[in-house]
Formats: sequence, C-alpha cells, structure tokens
Amino acid sequence: MPEIYRLTGLRKSFANKNERIQILNGIDLSIEEKEFVCIMGNSGCGKSTLIKIMEGILPGDEGSILFDGATPGSQVSKEMQRKFGIVFQSDNLLEWLSVYKNVELPLRVFGKKNKNENRKKVMDALTLVGLQDYSDCLPRELSGGMRQRTSIARALVSDPAMLMLDQPFGALDAITRKALNAELLRIWHTTQKTCVMITNNENEALLLGGRVLVMSNPPAKIIHEINVPLTYEERISGIALNPAYLKLRAELASIVRSLGNTLQS
Repeated sequence: MPEIYRLTGLRKSFANKNERIQILNGIDLSIEEKEFVCIMGNSGCGKSTLIKIMEGILPGDEGSILFDGATPGSQVSKEMQRKFGIVFQSDNLLEWLSVYKNVELPLRVFGKKNKNENRKKVMDALTLVGLQDYSDCLPRELSGGMRQRTSIARALVSDPAMLMLDQPFGALDAITRKALNAELLRIWHTTQKTCVMITNNENEALLLGGRVLVMSNPPAKIIHEINVPLTYEERISGIALNPAYLKLRAELASIVRSLGNTLQS
C-alpha cells in the first residue's frame, strides 16, 4: 500500500517554570493507507502529545510531516485537519443534542448544508456502529459503550482519510472494552480506513494493530516495532489461543517490563 503519513525527526518540549522539558526527541514513523497502527508507551511518555501533533491540534517544535502528499512543515494545517476523524479519551458528546445531531456536527462545521446528503451520511455512520435505532436519543440515555460508538460514528461521518483514536476505551469496564475492541476491528475491516490508535493495553494493541509501535520513556523515541501478521479471521476467532498471537504477546510483555511495566495486560 502507498504511504499516507510520515513523521521525520519530530521533537516537542514544554515549558516548566524556568526550563523546557523535552517530551518527544526525534520521532520517526511512516503509515501506509488502510493500515491499523497502535502506539504504546508508559504513562507520561508523550503518546497523547504525539497524536495531537499528528492530527494538527498541537504544533511540533522541529521535524517534518508528510500527509496525503503534502508537506506542511512541523504542523498540520487547519485545512488538512479536516482529513482526520478524531476519537478522544472522553466521548465529548454535547449533552443537549441528540445522537443524530452529535454525529452530524462535523458536517455542519465543515459547511455541508445539503440536508438529504447529510442525513444519508449520518444514518450510514450510525448504521455502521449499530446505533441507527438510537438517533433521536440524548447522550444521557446511552450506556458508556454506546456513547463511545456515537463518537466513532461522528469521527467517520465526514469520510476522513485517517481515523485517530487516543485511548478511546480506557475509561470503560473490561467487558465493554473487549466488546468495543471487536466492534472497532469490524469497523476497520468494513471501511478500510487508515487508523492510528494510542493504547496502554497489550491485548488491545495486538488484536487491532497490524503494527505496534512502542515509545521509550521521555524524552521519547519509538524504540520497538512489532509486526502482527494475523488475518482478520484469526483475530475474530479464538485469538487468545493462537500460537502466533501468544508468541507476540510474550514479546510485547517483555518490552513492557523493560519500560517499567506500567502498561496494562
């Protein structure tokens, strides 16, 4: 597959009283179209900072970004931000708007005014995540998992080039998280969207990712890359007993221990 995104020599620091703290110290990565990449690292290593720079919410200090054939320097432009669908750690739903209107919001922000076209896009997105019968509900009427599925629909409604997910299931209970992992895998398989996901969960990373990138402690670099050559069918049918998965799980667990073992199994 052709490359859709490349970071080269990305650095980022933040001011702390009278000094600057280096968070990212030369991040290099490339992502191909239709790929699902998971990024892991200890808490505070700069994972969320990295994905915010990748999607244009924060600027980098140094380095270059190549995205969808354009090179915007060390920061993604406002116009290019429209090519990302973003799912945050919190669902960030507007409590006074219905599920339908929450999902429609990016279309309205981007100036899409054709009501019939917008309705088709919104209902297609809701159908994809299994919420087509809840379009008139308010967020308070949804479970935690349904709220996060709504946020995924909202991220997909504008047909983005890339879907960016920053620990989207971290606040959910283990059973709901496992169910949504399977749901996200199905959505990726259906849409073939390029996905980048931040996670602290080893099982989640190996279930979803075609590659798992591991960041060092700060000042962070990417220090390990694990290829996960499991088919979609292998991932959805008894992956926990798959010998290839178990081998990768042991490899990733060893890497996690070397970082201080603050990630989740």
